[in-house]
Amino acid sequence: MKPVTVIVNAGAGTGHDEAACATLQAQLAGAGLDANLVQAHGGAEMIGAAKQALQDGARLVAAGGGDGTINAVASVMVDSGVPFGVLPLGTLNHFAKDLGIPLDVEAAVRNLATGTPVKVDVGEVNGRIFLNNSSLGLYPDIVRDREKQQRRLGRGKWPAAVWAALAALRRYPFLSMRLDVNGERLARRTPFVFIGNNAYTMEGLAIGERARLDEGILSLYVAQRPTRLGLLRFAFDALLGRLGQERDFDVLTSPGFDIDTHRRRLLVATDGEVTEMSAPLRYRMRPGALTVLVPPADNGANPR
Repeated sequence: MKPVTVIVNAGAGTGHDEAACATLQAQLAGAGLDANLVQAHGGAEMIGAAKQALQDGARLVAAGGGDGTINAVASVMVDSGVPFGVLPLGTLNHFAKDLGIPLDVEAAVRNLATGTPVKVDVGEVNGRIFLNNSSLGLYPDIVRDREKQQRRLGRGKWPAAVWAALAALRRYPFLSMRLDVNGERLARRTPFVFIGNNAYTMEGLAIGERARLDEGILSLYVAQRPTRLGLLRFAFDALLGRLGQERDFDVLTSPGFDIDTHRRRLLVATDGEVTEMSAPLRYRMRPGALTVLVPPADNGANPR
């Protein structure tokens, strides 16, 4: 039996109630895992539970939920050396998909027991980590508006997203920025900036996915000046975790760069969660900082 802590987002997907947790506990025991299952509400509880698990000497800490949940728990696990497990219980589950972790819960539980630990990169902006991506401009503006509509008007996530995207389309917002990257200073005026932890595929059936998470680079995509229709397409591509074609973007790669604007504070999205940060934004790569369990057939360097 292997002592582990599994932190579950009680609001992930359609929710994770007591019955679902009992089923998960049985699956963990069936896989040979002596698991302490913790139901957490919100990022602060998840982070606190992860810190407590490390203090208690857990040999494996896993997170069950969507990409926001995975990010919250992983932020504690970075540089700890303790293996991190992923149970993809959310809607999109980009991190799990890109690492080849099964989306079926029972198979993902088995991966906690039999998976191979590999080191993967994480990105960081002003001290906040991201496993998938970060963005500025259009996307965080839409997410913040969507969340307000969900709270105040009681709209569902996707109807609220549609209305928020249409509102952004009417505003047609642009961001003027100065970018220091690879020894150069560039000036850009753009509605949408996307920063990926490693490079994203921008063509074919695998668009919006990553083939590797261990190359030690950040990928920077700066949208060229699109039409309003192009803005709308960017909005929905961002909400679904996809990118457009390479011709729509200036594309750069670097282990780190700085972004500054005339604004003192900016809305910044990291793995779908929006935070207000002070400029300048300092993006850095942290190579191999997170140890993740992946299926044994994968080597982590190329999870496909």
